Amino acid sequence: MQYFDTHAHIGLIVDDAIDQLIVIQEAKQASVNRIISICNSLHDFVRVYDNLRTADNVYHAVGVSPSEVQNRGKDWVQIIEKSVKQPRVVAVGEIGLDYFRKFGDKKSQIELFISQLDLANKLNMPVIIHNRDAGSDVLDILRDRLPSKGGVLHCYSENADYARKALKLNLYFSFAGNLTYRNARNLHDTIGVLPLDRILIESESPFMVPAEYRGKRNMPKYLPSTARFLADMLNIDDEEMANILWENANRFFGLPNE
Repeated sequence: MQYFDTHAHIGLIVDDAIDQLIVIQEAKQASVNRIISICNSLHDFVRVYDNLRTADNVYHAVGVSPSEVQNRGKDWVQIIEKSVKQPRVVAVGEIGLDYFRKFGDKKSQIELFISQLDLANKLNMPVIIHNRDAGSDVLDILRDRLPSKGGVLHCYSENADYARKALKLNLYFSFAGNLTYRNARNLHDTIGVLPLDRILIESESPFMVPAEYRGKRNMPKYLPSTARFLADMLNIDDEEMANILWENANRFFGLPNE
């Protein structure tokens, strides 16, 4: 079995370049053979990308998250356009809206989100979408501006009704360790309405640690726990579930299924 962690904040787990490579190696020992490294800022992307140049099983997304709406800088478009030409950069993200933390104002967040969706479409790249307490606006915007390569609703947190609406678009649904929490009824119900070929999993490390590891700092190596939980929910063999998730992730990110 092998697993694909579609969303890990390597730069937030540890700072040191050697320690980051150790995180990757420990993940491989747990059969997490591919990882998408997510930047928290453009500066974070440059630093982590350089640290992980030798980690050929780590792929990257680059973008300006809503938390950086006031710090994106005037040259952010040029940085993204340059970055996506680098080896193993496979998506624009994470981008989106976050009304919970109230980063900047809604208007500024929406403008930044739309501009990056349009940029991703121009660059022919898929997008990784952050949504926190902004579901209605996110879906309305995606109906008009979702890039042709599609997107993934990362760390899915909405309900089954929302998923039914989102399924009409070229969107995948990625679930983190919070899927394994007993009180995550909205996520458990959502799994029941999704076709298997639209589901991904992620560590969202260092956040959202699976229930099995509660109290620990989350790592990509814990991802198989979420996969096993999902397999149990769907009454699917663990190996078959792992294969489905692996194939889905490679299809979405345009990677060879090897």
